Amino acid sequence: MAIINIVMVEPEIPQNAGNVARTCAATGARLHLVGPMGFTVDDKKLKRAGLDYWHFLDITYYDNLDDFFSKNEGEFFFFTTKARHVYSEVEYPDGCYLFFGKETRGLPEELLLKNPERCVRLPMIGDARSLNLSNTVAVAVYETLRQWNYPELQNFGNLHNYSWD
Repeated sequence: MAIINIVMVEPEIPQNAGNVARTCAATGARLHLVGPMGFTVDDKKLKRAGLDYWHFLDITYYDNLDDFFSKNEGEFFFFTTKARHVYSEVEYPDGCYLFFGKETRGLPEELLLKNPERCVRLPMIGDARSLNLSNTVAVAVYETLRQWNYPELQNFGNLHNYSWD
């Protein structure tokens, strides 16, 4: 099975992390939460946003980015409003890591400056600051899955009593 790794760096809002967790659970993506976080993992808002999907989730916690990088390697892509490349122009390989920063400040500037060719953005109007974090993660996950032709995912519905003729 192909693997997508979602890396949330210092998330601040439990509802966003819960929504991202649900996206990861529903798509088979692995979730990496890098601290410090603005909530605890037993936060009711986090659990509520993820609903009953927690048993599907593959999640790993890290103290900080140094801890994360000491334990992981692969192809990293950094989602930021500061990027010059559009997210849909990139080919995402199996096992890639998609990074997302904290809601108020994004990813650390020094990380972006060290990896300008790996920084990608979602296009939006010039006056918009950014999309909601959990929405951005969902767009990124589904673009990656689209490129891979949705491996191992149910790709059909069960609409009863309907003829497609």
